[in-house]
Amino acid sequence: MNQLAHHQPQGLFDYPKYWAECYGTAPFLPMSRAEMDVLGWDSCDIIIVTGDAYVDHPSFGMAIIGRMLESQGFRVGIIAQPDWHSKDAFMQLGKPNLFFGVTAGNMDSMINRYTAERRMRHDDAYTPNDEGGKRPDRAVTAYTQRCKEAFKGVPVVIGGIEASLRRIAHYDYWSDKVRRSVLFDSKADLLIYGNAERPLIEIAHRIAHGEDVKKITNVRGSAFLANHALPGWKGVDSRDIDRPGKIDPIANPYEEITPESCSDNEAQITKDDASKDVTKTAQVINITETSYTRNKTWANKAKPWENTYINLPTFEQVKDNKVMYAHASRIFHQEVNPTSAKPLVQSHGTRIIWLNPPAKPLSQDEMDGVFGLPYQRVPHPSYGKAKIPAYDMIKTSINIMRGCFGGCTFCSITEHEGRIIQSRSHESIIAEIEDIKLKVPGFTGVISDLGGPTANMYQLNCKSEKAEATCRKPSCVWPTICGHLDTDHTPTIELYRKARKVKGIKKVLIASGVRYDLAIQHPEYVKELATHHVGGYLKIAPEHTEEGPLNNMMKPGMGSYDKFKEMFDHYSKLAGKKQYLIPYFISAHPGTTDKDMVNLALWLKSNDFKLDQVQNFYPSPLANATTLYHTELNSLRNITSKNIAKKDGTISVPKGAIQRRLHKAILRYHDSNNWPEIRAALTKMGLSKLIGSAPNCLVPRETRSEQRNQSSDRRQGKNNAKGFKSSPGQNKAKKGLTRFSDNQFNDRTPSKRKPSKAKVQNRHK
Repeated sequence: MNQLAHHQPQGLFDYPKYWAECYGTAPFLPMSRAEMDVLGWDSCDIIIVTGDAYVDHPSFGMAIIGRMLESQGFRVGIIAQPDWHSKDAFMQLGKPNLFFGVTAGNMDSMINRYTAERRMRHDDAYTPNDEGGKRPDRAVTAYTQRCKEAFKGVPVVIGGIEASLRRIAHYDYWSDKVRRSVLFDSKADLLIYGNAERPLIEIAHRIAHGEDVKKITNVRGSAFLANHALPGWKGVDSRDIDRPGKIDPIANPYEEITPESCSDNEAQITKDDASKDVTKTAQVINITETSYTRNKTWANKAKPWENTYINLPTFEQVKDNKVMYAHASRIFHQEVNPTSAKPLVQSHGTRIIWLNPPAKPLSQDEMDGVFGLPYQRVPHPSYGKAKIPAYDMIKTSINIMRGCFGGCTFCSITEHEGRIIQSRSHESIIAEIEDIKLKVPGFTGVISDLGGPTANMYQLNCKSEKAEATCRKPSCVWPTICGHLDTDHTPTIELYRKARKVKGIKKVLIASGVRYDLAIQHPEYVKELATHHVGGYLKIAPEHTEEGPLNNMMKPGMGSYDKFKEMFDHYSKLAGKKQYLIPYFISAHPGTTDKDMVNLALWLKSNDFKLDQVQNFYPSPLANATTLYHTELNSLRNITSKNIAKKDGTISVPKGAIQRRLHKAILRYHDSNNWPEIRAALTKMGLSKLIGSAPNCLVPRETRSEQRNQSSDRRQGKNNAKGFKSSPGQNKAKKGLTRFSDNQFNDRTPSKRKPSKAKVQNRHK
């Protein structure tokens, strides 16, 4: 019998306090021996090593984890941004009694340190005075190795975004290869993925009670290395889960769900086929179909996933075989439901990594407890008057929820925080507003944001317990909004109104991105937003205008954007305000052709948008779009050799500096520095009709001055834009430009809507 199936985690605040509770609450978690002496500590029970500066604010991971552990009675120290070149900095607080906790910080260290073009950054928003170079590449691995050197035998538990997104074999953009799980590279004892409160608190108490860290194998949300699979479990090959044609369901989970709302967006399964699939699944996991009868309650039904783990393709297989990598990615993204996910096992040579299912989401009371801890809401005093840009950005913002069910392929929020929305109560959020008034120096009465990963997913969850418990869809809102999803924005509207009424609050802004396809389901929310919570500009993220890229992003079509803009403009006008939408777009996303980018640029020009900054697609570890980028296979659908042979399963991927630079240049069509490159590309694509002075042209013709400059550049050997070539990863363009036939092109007229004069800034992904 396996332990995980019968292991029920306790509530976050239900554990008996550790004996060191008697020391009370620290003003700031200590970063030096001197601070420990003031607190009367002879040692720390747990030491957190982080790549960020220590800011005692609930938007910083080390503060949340540190204060949570403190609330359990542990003495917690912080080593922030240590010099990783030797073990000395890791010994400054002495030997921890229980373990080291290691995190790279709020960002993956490679994304933090390098641009999408792999150029090194010279700044770091999470460091005092925005100074770059204060953390190493692959910080989790570097820090863990130094902790092991500093105090041999002390357990090291790794977590945070970097460890979370590198928990299995993954494509690494910076080395352009598939790397092993970070557990193998770092030699850590345990890995915690996702928001770590629940698993970390349990692990801390178990270590404190003398349990060997190597024997802690049944904690949800954790991963560890082993020589073989755990006893009491039955393994199933991943190919038995993801069969060609369709995904086998988990023993008829959708018996009361319409195909339109919870299908896998592939061919509709007939009743007979569904029955066969259930029987097949039952045979794989050694149960009988009679275990699933309608007269049983959900709680009493057999749950075969509690006894079964999935064998993923090995590291050696996914490293060299892109089809196997795409297949492993599909399985990984299907097994993310904390109620019904199976453990995943992946071999690396002679050892395996065992990945337990995700931790149970926090309840509202637990969320309130986490955000109600005694944060000082300012940086540690040791930084003096140094400015920490990330803190300045969020010091008056409030996180009202966690998680995201959008499933956008380029984003890693779902892989880290999960799909299920975990929301705080109104009372907890209002209490934090009062806390900001008291603690934030120079507070002006403006709350900069009430949001989270998405502004308007607060308290939106599945209306069906059964659907939520068994659903394996990657998104609740793509290609259409699921019929089981609650889209009622009333709790959010009521929260906004309560926040505005708090004494001393002048303005409550919404800075998190608004999911406009959800917002239009509740016009009253759009009215509330436009009337009271926009400071002139509102961020939204269409990301693209063309169907191909949007499908590969799992984003809604532009029809939803148009409807939202119409509502937003209408309610802004009623409120007597001139307000503008700031749409974000991604260039060079997998599945985007050169013509897609031209169409997007034409849309921008027709709407008078001029992007000041553009972000090229950035392949972050484990994101679905990163799989598309690496494999050039459409892993959002089933991968079969037949599809690949017919080219149905392949996608065009902009790769190489030249093509990625071109896509970025096209989005900035108004920049004269980009015109030579765009002209050359348009000519190559047979779209020279878009070069000229007519309103429907994208860029002007070459001037004599430019011709002279280009002739001079050629004589001096400078790189000429006419040397543009498609990347080897880019499929050849199909013959015939159906989108740009003469009749269609002549009909392309600017929008009749009054164009926005606002310049648009694109966010860092």
